[in-house]
Amino acid sequence: MQYGPAVRRRKLGAELRALRARAGLTSGEAAGLVGWHQSKVSRIETGSSGVKPADVRLLLDAYDVQDPELRDLLLALAGSEEGGGRQNWWHAYRGVLPPTYRDFISLESQASGMRTLETSVVPGLLQTPEYARAVTRAAVGTLEDAKLDALVEVRLARQDVLRADPPLELSAVLDEAVLRREIGGPGVMARQLRRLLEAARLPQVRLQVLPFTAGAHIGITGPFVIFSFPSRSDLDVVVLDHLTSSLYLERKEDLQAYSEAFTSLQIHALSPEESLDYIAALAGDA
Repeated sequence: MQYGPAVRRRKLGAELRALRARAGLTSGEAAGLVGWHQSKVSRIETGSSGVKPADVRLLLDAYDVQDPELRDLLLALAGSEEGGGRQNWWHAYRGVLPPTYRDFISLESQASGMRTLETSVVPGLLQTPEYARAVTRAAVGTLEDAKLDALVEVRLARQDVLRADPPLELSAVLDEAVLRREIGGPGVMARQLRRLLEAARLPQVRLQVLPFTAGAHIGITGPFVIFSFPSRSDLDVVVLDHLTSSLYLERKEDLQAYSEAFTSLQIHALSPEESLDYIAALAGDA
């Protein structure tokens, strides 16, 4: 059995390897401390093998890791529901969710922050049910109603991260095309715009509109998401969506490039206050 999605396994393995090195132990010595074979420690550290939260706890004790926030985060990456971890509710939808989508949801559920550029549709965390249905129907084509309903339920259930304690901090830059693309019809779009106005007033949500008048910008290469984790920037990850899969970027160079790109987009976008006015004007016309 695999405990936790591939991306989380790699992140967890890299962090455990760094903690072992910091403790001055070889993989063989670490294995001896917890009563394992050295190959098990190696598989965990390379992300090629899943790891139970109980095993992570053993390693953290062996490495004398006392920081409670770090312990909670690493246990959460292993799939634990202790500490800051949230329940893995999406497991109930395994039959309809592809592995890359499950990876995305698991990261989203444990992240403390999310920065996203959207160029085509409203971010899933801010979609209304009817807008979510229209987007899902367009994305997956012919699909029986029961599976479509399940995918929409998942998209709406994901939004709970904005109401968690603490909530996910969401910062989104929306290309103007997102607001003007009429998805689901005029009524659906009008209600979706009003939903954006409601969300933008939440303290944990920052929305900015990138108007057409901004001209060419670094975001024309496509949308992306940057997940950040509590107090550990080296666990951050960039996600790029494609039609049939998702690409996860974890190298420091990639994280820096996309972080700088997002900052540039924020500079060229309307301010949050101006963006609210802009969306309100469109909602009034819708």
